This record gives sequence, structure tokens and C-alpha cells, in this order.
Amino acid sequence: MLTTFCFRLASGMVGSLLLLSSKEVNPRFYRTHYLVALGLLCLGAAMTPSAVIKESTPVFIAWLWSSRLIVFSAAAIICCLGSIIWSVEGHPGSWAIGVAGAATLTVPLILRAALTSQDLGRDFTLIVLGELTSAALLGSAVTAMLLGHFYLIAPGMSLAPLLRMLTALFVAVGLRLALSAWGLWAWAGDHSILNWEDETVLWLPVRWGLGFVGPLVLGWMARLAAKIRSTQSATGILYVVVIFCFLGELTSQLLTASTGYLL
Repeated sequence: MLTTFCFRLASGMVGSLLLLSSKEVNPRFYRTHYLVALGLLCLGAAMTPSAVIKESTPVFIAWLWSSRLIVFSAAAIICCLGSIIWSVEGHPGSWAIGVAGAATLTVPLILRAALTSQDLGRDFTLIVLGELTSAALLGSAVTAMLLGHFYLIAPGMSLAPLLRMLTALFVAVGLRLALSAWGLWAWAGDHSILNWEDETVLWLPVRWGLGFVGPLVLGWMARLAAKIRSTQSATGILYVVVIFCFLGELTSQLLTASTGYLL
């Protein structure tokens, strides 16, 4: 579970950089972002991987893990290059590295979606959308928080990047909410949401409250604070948003594993 979380977060963080401009944000922010993504990749790779389903053939298992190793190596190299390039004057090829990094880091998510869809018997496209929207939510929340923190050392920086990342956060929450609503509707077709003896019913308020309501309300408060250039207040609020998003997505992984639905 934590391996998936690390890869989702790394993918979302690198992808979020494509929404920023070097004319607005100092190169140090890009360097730090790539290094954090690299650390997440190493942490995810060091953890015990999820069990492969028993029905998988040896060929499929071999393909899965060899692909994972190749993709991890490529993503790690790209993150290293990204950090180095943003240390060079003019940062040549930074846009190409950003696109390549975002694309490469989505591959582990697609591989996991292929395994999960076979394990749960669900539509592959739906599972992929779940992986990508989760990565977008986590990445935009953390990037917005780190960007707000960057105003402490660059107080004269334009507010446009922070407001843009908050908009991306709202979009990601909306897409993730739509998928979870679809999953809840499908799950409720076979289960009663009023059955308090079902532990899933008890976890749903936690997942939705922390994963959706909290980020939307606090994100809007952070946006209002940012508009009056109270970036320290916005950053403090975004710290809580990040915690809520983390707890919400981890709870979602547990619910999906136990129910087979994207809740």
C-alpha cells in the first residue's frame, strides 16, 4: 500500500511542475521537487511490494517485475537529471525532462492498474483513472504546500503559481470525488449504507470527510488567504490539506482492497 502511495505522490509532484513556469518560480524549487520525487521512488522501491495474485501466470509476473525495475531505473535517472539541469544556468532541456519524468512515472501506476483490474475483476480504464486522479490530488496538494512555503524565502514572488496550483487541487479533488461517487453508487447496489455493522460504512465518513470535504473547504480558505497575500496563513492551511489528502487516499486504498470498489 505504501509503495503505491509513494509512486502516486512522486508522479503527481513531477507532473505538477508542468503547470509552473521558470519565469515565476525560482529554479531551486524545481531542484528540490525532483530530489523529493527521487527520495519517494527509492522509498517505494525499498518497501515490500504488494502480493501478486495467485491466478497470474509466471510470464505475467516476470513481465510485471522486470517492467517495474526498468521503469524505476528510468524514473530515478530522469529525476537526477532534472535536479542537475535546474542547477545549470539556462536549465537546457528542462521542459523535455519534465514531460519525460511525468510520463515515465505514470507507467508504474498503469502497471499496478493492470494488476489491480485483474485482481478485482474491474474495468482497467476505471482503475487507471483512479490511479491518475489520486496522483494528481496528492501531487497538487503537496506542490501547493511547498510552493506556499517557498514564499518565506521569496516573498516578492508572483501569486499566480500558487493560485494556479490551488485551482489544480480543486480540479483533482473534483475528478477524484466523481470517481469515488461512482464507486460508492456501485457498491451501494449490493450493500446497505445504513448497516452500521459493516466496517466499510464506518470508514466512509472518514474517507469522504478527510479526503474531499476537508481539502475543498480548507483549500478555498487558503485561496482567500493567498489573494490578500497572506502566504504564511495559506501555507499553514495547506499543511492541514496535505495531511487530510494523505489520510483520505490511504483510507481509499484500504477500502478499495477490502471492497473491490473505488471508494
